[in-house]
Amino acid sequence: MLQLPHFALISSLAASLALTACQPFSQPQLKPTPQLQDSQNFSLQGKIGVRTPQQSGSAFYTWVQQHNQFEIELSGILGIGKTQISGQKHGPVSLNSNQTGLISASSPEELLKRATGWDAPITYLMDWIQAKPATQNAQISRDDQQRIRQISEVGWVVDLSYNQSQLPNRLILKQALENGQENRITMLIQDR
Repeated sequence: MLQLPHFALISSLAASLALTACQPFSQPQLKPTPQLQDSQNFSLQGKIGVRTPQQSGSAFYTWVQQHNQFEIELSGILGIGKTQISGQKHGPVSLNSNQTGLISASSPEELLKRATGWDAPITYLMDWIQAKPATQNAQISRDDQQRIRQISEVGWVVDLSYNQSQLPNRLILKQALENGQENRITMLIQDR
């Protein structure tokens, strides 16, 4: 929940990253059943890091997606406390933490911008974590096993890394800035 409707960290992923801290980690309430583990229903756990020219931080996350509805929980960043993000892909999104209280917005991207001042492609992240482009305008390159290795889309370059799976275990999202610097989001997927 950092355009993060699926972030539902992104997604909302990045926003949450800047707002979380070391707290006990609990599973969000949405729990897809094993037969629903597909492109619209999944559960992820891992770590996410955000670096901009002005700041950087990281957090542990749990992301549960059921169709267009998601819940993301972030913990472990900046000593601010646990952050929970929930919402719908194309609907209202909310972020709740001890530091900020409840913040709501009409999209994950708007929520992230309001909470942190950052722009991030949260809406596209659900596709990228599944090694798929989000739009027909994406440019992709593949590795020797024909898995997508890189996606260039909406001003971001996404590098995907794999273990033995057909799904990536690490994504690095980079956005070049006019001054030669970049925004970078690193997402490690430790459990699917």
